[in-house]
Parts: sequence; structure tokens; C-alpha cells
Amino acid sequence: MKKTKHLAVFASGTGSNFDAIQLAIEAGTLDAAITLVVSDVPTSAVIDKAKRKGLKTFVFDPKSYPNKRVFEIEIVEALQEAEADFIILAGYMRLVGPTLLHAYEGKIINIHPSLLPSFKGLDAIGQAFDAGVKITGVTIHYVDEGMDTGRIIAQEAVKVSDTYARGDLQRAIQVVEHQLYPATIQSLLQQ
Repeated sequence: MKKTKHLAVFASGTGSNFDAIQLAIEAGTLDAAITLVVSDVPTSAVIDKAKRKGLKTFVFDPKSYPNKRVFEIEIVEALQEAEADFIILAGYMRLVGPTLLHAYEGKIINIHPSLLPSFKGLDAIGQAFDAGVKITGVTIHYVDEGMDTGRIIAQEAVKVSDTYARGDLQRAIQVVEHQLYPATIQSLLQQ
């Protein structure tokens, strides 16, 4: 009998992609279980959402550690305790360091709101909007030591309407994210 894969979702904010992943699990379209939610922002909305779902959380304040290696060692211990098979970054606004990369090599996935390699880093939606592009999109990729440089797994384009304000573009991107991320995770788990 096949073991259900355990996911650890890392997020720093509201957790809209966490919601999409959890909904897909509940609907039976994503054959996995979230066994840990990790956040580097103690007041993040995603932690409240996870607790309401009865999910285990690991919350930390990076400033209370001497360096990234020390808090990543604690995260790895929490991941091992939660028997996490994959790390799913869902709005985690921190570069993953060597400690986590080594412990979960090839098992860390990120979603980015642009068609990489365009518009890497912070505020990719704002970068695309300010550049006046007619097409942007969503990329799901493996995480490596760079910023949004890992091997691309999936991409989907989003047309930018001339009538869009920045918020409209963000909503259009999120619609794609919330469909593409759970579907891509499911396809990776079947490999």
C-alpha cells in the first residue's frame, strides 16, 4: 500500500496558496497530507489558518537566532519529527540556506508569480506591471541556492489586460497559482 506523502508548507503571509493546497487535499485531488506549517513571521495569518485546521506549526523569529544555520537546524528537526517528504514554499519570503537544501535536496518546491527567468525576487507582480508586459504568469520550480534560479517544473501564462490595475493582475495571477500549484504537486508525487 502506497504511503501518503507528507508536506511541510512554508509561508510568511496570508497563506492563500496554503489554502489552495489544503482545499485540494480535502477535495481528494491532491493525495497528500500537510504535517507541518512553518513560518518566519509569528503574526502571519497562515499560522492561524493552520491552527484552525488542527495542523502542527513551527514558528520562529529569525532575529532571535545567531544565524540562518542555527534556525534551519531546528527546522530540519521539526521536519523530521513531522515525517515531511517535501517542503512546499508558499509565499515564504526567505532564501533557503544550505542546511535545509542539503537535508531536502530535490524535495523543495517554490511557486513564483512570474514566468521565470523574468522578474525574479521580491514583488514580481509589481515588476511585471511596471514593465508594461502583455504576458506574465506563474512558475513552479525546484529550489536551489539562488533566488528563483532552480529547475523549472511548470509554468502557466497570464495575459495582462490593458484595463488591469496592479491589484487586478495580482488576482489573475492568484487564480492560476491556486489551480497550478496543487495540480503540479500531485503530478510530482506520482513520479
